[in-house]
Amino acid sequence: MFDIQEKLKEIGPYVPESDDDLLICRCEEVTKGEIRKAVHEGITTIEEMRRFLRCGMGLCQGQTCGTLTRRLVARELGVPQSEMDVATSRAPMRPVAMETGGRDLGVEKPAAGGDAE
Repeated sequence: MFDIQEKLKEIGPYVPESDDDLLICRCEEVTKGEIRKAVHEGITTIEEMRRFLRCGMGLCQGQTCGTLTRRLVARELGVPQSEMDVATSRAPMRPVAMETGGRDLGVEKPAAGGDAE
């Protein structure tokens, strides 16, 4: 990729912008300023950003904020967005009834009031 220390010298210090309070990740309440500041502190990949700020780790799994985050990080680093790796997708976690798991194993629930054979 690139030498992080050299890249940090190249991009310079973090300079606040007027719209840094803009909410980028609604699920985890991460702002544009937090993402920009993280880049200037050495966070240079989307995976690192997810672990550092939890941006893209909420209920939507980055479906809402993923592209915006990628665009911001690329802009701050001064690299094309196409050079930024996309975050690893994971299925959203949802509670599942035990009955559903039982049906998946081929075990059928007897009909209520029906004859069991």
